[in-house]
Amino acid sequence: MRSGFKTIALAMLATTAIAGVAHAQASYPCTETNVNLPNPYRLVTGWAETPRPWNPVSALTIDRNNNLWVVDRCENDGCKPVLQLSPAGKTLKNFGEGLFIEPHQVAVDRDGNVWVADAAAKGAKGMQVTKLSPDGRILLTLGKAGQGAGLKTLDIFDAPTGVATATNGDIFVSEGHGEANENNSRIVKFDKNGKFIRTFATRGPGDGQLRSPHAIAIDSQDRLFVGDRSNSRVVIFDKEGNYVAAWKQFGRPSGIYVDRNDMLYVADSQSSDAPGAANYNPGCRRGIRVGSAKDGKVLYFIPPPVVPVPTLQPPIGLAVDDSGAIYAASDDQRDIKKFVKN
Repeated sequence: MRSGFKTIALAMLATTAIAGVAHAQASYPCTETNVNLPNPYRLVTGWAETPRPWNPVSALTIDRNNNLWVVDRCENDGCKPVLQLSPAGKTLKNFGEGLFIEPHQVAVDRDGNVWVADAAAKGAKGMQVTKLSPDGRILLTLGKAGQGAGLKTLDIFDAPTGVATATNGDIFVSEGHGEANENNSRIVKFDKNGKFIRTFATRGPGDGQLRSPHAIAIDSQDRLFVGDRSNSRVVIFDKEGNYVAAWKQFGRPSGIYVDRNDMLYVADSQSSDAPGAANYNPGCRRGIRVGSAKDGKVLYFIPPPVVPVPTLQPPIGLAVDDSGAIYAASDDQRDIKKFVKN
């Protein structure tokens, strides 16, 4: 009898724990999170020493040495799109002339290699994910150069928008840029050597589905956080591709980043209160939301800085260094904003 009571008690405890996790990961309207949310950050100007002005940019990340990697969209002959900057903003490396068409997101793996998702094609270039050594040598390419619209295929990417690396070296790539046409809207998983493992997610608004995922990030548990922009939510999967949760409270995500403390940073560059608009997301303001990747609670909101041309879209790409400094990239503004805590 005592054993039976023990079994029942353990079952009740497990049920309570599961319920607690589900509650902690609940989604809620971002209208509730924007009320009196503090902004403990301030804008830093003139922080970067670069060999040229920024081109349109959304791809940036931080490496294990706390250096910032940026891959912008070079528009001039001779332009080198890949830059590595020190925490002080000094350019350490600049290479990659002619490699990319529309670098959309970048990740750095545990060995310091740089992975770039190129979301567009031109001629025999683009529509690939490229692995570069820290000094710019091409080590591996995924997908077929210049070929896109690879619906239902495994060897051709359909506009790869994001790339993230797991602790064991596995690579995750998000597909499906744009909202006008049908696209894959899925995640493709490879091992560290580029061997295909599986795909997961399908196009749609349901649990475990995506519509034009725009960016991805990984937390300390190797859970995948996907900026499901056209569904105005962050979708979470485990490392095997199993659906975990979907959070609306971070707004309409264009950029997403998880730091070493499992803090989640989301750039909302599109939310609109205009009924009927493709980016209609009532109650959500454009800006950066900062919260916990563990329970989904939004803690801070950073409004976009005022710019001379207000029609230009605010930042869409994010990276956060070990000091907590936030780097926010805007393709429209051709700039990277830096925010530090007060």
